Amino acid sequence: MKAVDVSFSTAEKLFLCNFFTMRSQMPEIVPLEWTGDTLRILDQTKLPQEQAVVVARTFSDVAEAIQTMQVRGAPAIGVAAAYAMVLAVKAVETLNTDRLLTYLSEVEKEMANTRPTAVNLHWALNRMMSVAQQGTSPGQLRQILEDEAISIHRENVAANRRIGELGAELLPKEGAVLTHCNTGALATAGYGTAIGVIRAAWEQGSRFHVLVTETRPLLQGARLTAWELVQLGIPTNLIVDSAAGTTLASGEVNCVIVGADRIAANGDTANKIGTYSLAVLAHEFDIPFYVAAPTSSVDLSLASGDQIPLEERDPEEVILWNGHSTAPKGITVRNFAFDVTPNRYLTAIITERGIARPPLDQALSSLVEVQAATATPVLETSQSGNGAADG
Repeated sequence: MKAVDVSFSTAEKLFLCNFFTMRSQMPEIVPLEWTGDTLRILDQTKLPQEQAVVVARTFSDVAEAIQTMQVRGAPAIGVAAAYAMVLAVKAVETLNTDRLLTYLSEVEKEMANTRPTAVNLHWALNRMMSVAQQGTSPGQLRQILEDEAISIHRENVAANRRIGELGAELLPKEGAVLTHCNTGALATAGYGTAIGVIRAAWEQGSRFHVLVTETRPLLQGARLTAWELVQLGIPTNLIVDSAAGTTLASGEVNCVIVGADRIAANGDTANKIGTYSLAVLAHEFDIPFYVAAPTSSVDLSLASGDQIPLEERDPEEVILWNGHSTAPKGITVRNFAFDVTPNRYLTAIITERGIARPPLDQALSSLVEVQAATATPVLETSQSGNGAADG
């Protein structure tokens, strides 16, 4: 069954109340809602012009939503994939647990191919498959998977709030903060990573303004981040991507903060295309460059960023705008979705378990190995650094 794309109507008013609630006098934007039978997704391809809901009833619906970027952002993709596994087992009627596990393994492979760069996708799928092995009957297996998906969802929101709390101290009390792509609630299960840090600093009384890059070619900065910051009431200026150099050279920007789709063991970070350029520019002008991401985005199995698979997307995203061609017919296009920023350009990586500083390989290993149940998270790991030293 195809996912249903609907505009908000009277029938959706209750759902709207769940999407936008009040906490700390700032609106909550909830991009994913599990109903027990379906996964409701705030369609990010329609924002900001239209607020629409995609109702995913099968795992294939979720896979399509991920591929078409109706849901995007590494943490959000991971949560959506977890619910896709639940939808998959709910749709199969069998009394044979082994057959259900075999089918689930096939679903896992299909979901893993939807977006190759975001490690949260693979992390969530692996976690779901691991708990599925504990099921002794189809009914128990289905319940275990649903409980685990809900836990992954809730844990991500909690992690993001903790990232915000820890990272807020790094942001200026006034001045300007520059960010790239979308790292807000829309990119996660709620609250956001880099935007979560910005929000937390604002909630604590800082009064800087935010500079948002448009983020070509799909304009996640212009369409999504700008929209979120307007909802939150945080002063925001939108700039075109090619203005980043001039903006950073002006002395106006106090720091840059971005998210991550995958972080290698040495701290090399894959993020939306254009992040690498911003990091080099920030280094040139001695501006702190921060990455905010949950530890589920850290992939210790990869020694460096050279091993991170980088997605290339449809050329039409570059040469078409609202159905109209913006380039000559026959032109060859390379549409890189991500780039890798070498660890030497990072000032710090903010996670829910603490702030990692250079040397990042040691710091990240320490943070990831900290047990989630640790009562007192590590606030600072390794020595202080400005991100300029080779990692």
